[in-house]
Amino acid sequence: MSDAAPFLSSYHAVEEGWIDFNGHMNMGYYTVLFDRCADEAFAEMGFGPDYVATRNLTTFSAEFHIRYLREVKLGDRVRSTFYLLDHDEKRFHSFQELYHEDGWLAATGEGLTLHVDLGGPRVTPMPEDVRSRVEAMAQAHAALPRPDGVGRKIGIRRKG
Repeated sequence: MSDAAPFLSSYHAVEEGWIDFNGHMNMGYYTVLFDRCADEAFAEMGFGPDYVATRNLTTFSAEFHIRYLREVKLGDRVRSTFYLLDHDEKRFHSFQELYHEDGWLAATGEGLTLHVDLGGPRVTPMPEDVRSRVEAMAQAHAALPRPDGVGRKIGIRRKG
């Protein structure tokens, strides 16, 4: 995590059941792909598969916004960048870009994630070992240019 580059997931294929009547991937499955790709970045920060089993701690998504930029179809393979933009002891703000294997940008996703103790459940501070890994990723990503589209809001632009 020391070099200044966003995390890059492995490739994931668009599945047959994700295709809608328009012949492209239904909007709900972009979230699935972003989530699968983010799981790989989360493992780098210490939130891997045994985190729940060994500590009864996990992450919950509080908010996630998607921009659909170009359609993805059956059989396409995509992967995602993951930028850790900001964090505190209980939350982190991330941004992802979903790229087609041919190199074009298909979508972006921006999220706020909470660290949760399942005993409550309640939002709780991250353990020091995990927080230090989150901090290391955040420091590496702080050297990167801010990705295009961070903080976009939804609305109809009106003239005058």
